[in-house]
Amino acid sequence: MANRCAIIGVGQTAYKTKRLDVSMAGLLREAARRALEDAQLTWKDIDAVVVGKAPDLFEGVMMPETFLAEALGAAGKPIMRVHTAGSVGGSTAIVAAGLIQGGVHDRVLTIAWEKQSESNATWALTVNSPFTTSLVVGAGGYFAPHIRAYMRRSGAPDHVGTLVAVKDRQNALKNPYAHLKIPGISREMVESTPMLWEPIRYLETCPSSDGACAMVLASEDAAKKAPAPPAWVHGTAMRSEPMQFAGRDTVSPQGGKDAAADVYRQAGISDPRRELDCAEVYVPFSWYEPMWLENLGFCGESEGWKLTEAGATALDGDIPWNPSGGVLSSNPIGASGMIRFAEAALQVRGQAGEHQVDGARRALGHAYGGGAQFFAMWIVGSDKP
Repeated sequence: MANRCAIIGVGQTAYKTKRLDVSMAGLLREAARRALEDAQLTWKDIDAVVVGKAPDLFEGVMMPETFLAEALGAAGKPIMRVHTAGSVGGSTAIVAAGLIQGGVHDRVLTIAWEKQSESNATWALTVNSPFTTSLVVGAGGYFAPHIRAYMRRSGAPDHVGTLVAVKDRQNALKNPYAHLKIPGISREMVESTPMLWEPIRYLETCPSSDGACAMVLASEDAAKKAPAPPAWVHGTAMRSEPMQFAGRDTVSPQGGKDAAADVYRQAGISDPRRELDCAEVYVPFSWYEPMWLENLGFCGESEGWKLTEAGATALDGDIPWNPSGGVLSSNPIGASGMIRFAEAALQVRGQAGEHQVDGARRALGHAYGGGAQFFAMWIVGSDKP
């Protein structure tokens, strides 16, 4: 049986369009120091460091982990980088948790980040393959047809995406770290914005953010010395699948279903809507909330949009999704998945501030990446597993 793993420290930077006040190393140190302060530890107390970010083209700095070791207190210590496209923040946390669960280390610092202002992520994603012409511009151009396919398959009305955009931006007003804060946001405001990739409007998509997120993970013995109650890892799962193969369901990928089934099994959950108190789920385009509600087993096929429309995922609903404002409000791509994992941990620790879900004891953190082909999830709880 694996050793228990606890989250004893969480640190985030403010998420903004441009963090010109810090270097890449300074950005990471800001998040790491906050996580260490939360755990009341120093750099010397950390046994190893696990970092993650999205493709290097997003910043134009190749293999940045090679120059960051000293800034992260990892000189003379193990440091490794994880990369699984947009899901990397989640998979980085899972790799770090594995070092604790496997008994390799007692305290691991894990950090994910992106400083997108130093490059152009949209065009970094728009790469011509040999002898072909790119038919999309950015991630939205790739995912828009999948969203339209979901709408056609489920019979969802056109306004559902707008509801998610409004809900998550309203939640972001309660989060001091959130990038997009739009007082008075409404359906009319969202619907008046330009269509970027039909059916995705400007305010139905995520921003481009600079930022970093860090966590300190600890063994059961090390967690006993923590100054505040930890969040305990109840289950972790990663799955991947090819971007293209015959019969692939791009609306509800099998990799997501399999990862969800695995993490629920580990956590002893048979009905996630009833047994989880909240979820932080990777929703970069508003329509992915109803799509992931179905993919992750919170409802039946073609029922996701009905939960959204009924308000079930609102902060005062029966299963709040993205109380922090989610990826729609802050999107430093490499860190976006880890932010979901960290926010889930904050919820069960009772430390989420104004966006705290009352009585939250078990929460899901979720990330996806690539062509909806890489998935990472964990379930955390206030009680030991």
